[in-house]
Amino acid sequence: MANTPLPVYAKPARSFADQLAILQAKGMHIGDVPAAEARLASISYYRLSAYWYPFRSREANGQVTSQFEPGTSLDAVLELYEFDRALRLLVMDALERVEVAVRTCVTHHLGMAYGPFGHEDARNFHPGFDHGGWLQKMRAETTQSSDAFVAHFRTNYAGFPVLPIWMGTELISMGSLSRLYKGMRSPDKQAVAGEFHIHARRLQDWLHVLTYIRNVCAHHSRLWNRELAIRPQAMSEPEWKSPRLPRVDRVYCVLLMLRYLLDQSGNGVGWRKACTALLEPVAANDRWRTAMGMPVDWQHHPYWT
Repeated sequence: MANTPLPVYAKPARSFADQLAILQAKGMHIGDVPAAEARLASISYYRLSAYWYPFRSREANGQVTSQFEPGTSLDAVLELYEFDRALRLLVMDALERVEVAVRTCVTHHLGMAYGPFGHEDARNFHPGFDHGGWLQKMRAETTQSSDAFVAHFRTNYAGFPVLPIWMGTELISMGSLSRLYKGMRSPDKQAVAGEFHIHARRLQDWLHVLTYIRNVCAHHSRLWNRELAIRPQAMSEPEWKSPRLPRVDRVYCVLLMLRYLLDQSGNGVGWRKACTALLEPVAANDRWRTAMGMPVDWQHHPYWT
């Protein structure tokens, strides 16, 4: 039996005025029409659709309809959008601090244990680590770099593109840093993890998750009610289980991970205060709080206080 051919996409491009008319026809209150058109022109209908989806009404059987719930306004949708944007910025701020702290610990340990160029020797890593692939990527980043310290090394020292570990790790991405940590020998990983008072396997797992979160934020993708495609492994401590943590596939779990790692590196108090101030108004809405995987008493979680 032949497969049924897929239909051809036939939706036309529409003016901003027509887009607003569609939203109004579905029951959304627009208010200031010129201002609404300006927002669509700067954000886009398609991007905002992810934020008005939760406002769509449902049938008795749970089927989502194309109509909006009574009282839905574009302003409410935009408030969620702006909240999510601010949340991403705060998460990126925390990710930068965590990445720099982990990078510093990894670099210092490898440099002290194996010397400036010990990262070039596969024998200093786990046998299963794709050391050659990781090293090739690092050298490619080095060759393409326009940083002044790279140019200085290239001009004054032999061996380019081989750099000392403390220079080379300044050029790698968070993903490469995560892979480097995963490829380290167990005693080396535990030495780094010990600086954050965490088990090496958990730090490895968290770095993998946080690399994914960084990519979500870097692409300006929705974060506040995203179901995480990469989530942390199950944790046995009560702090990481229901009811204190209802689920590990939503952003609140990530916020706890960041808060913990920031706290261990001694620079998380200001971030927590800013994050709490941002979350409080949105978390007051049970639907939005649940969408972020937050318990009712989220501010009293042992790793948030």
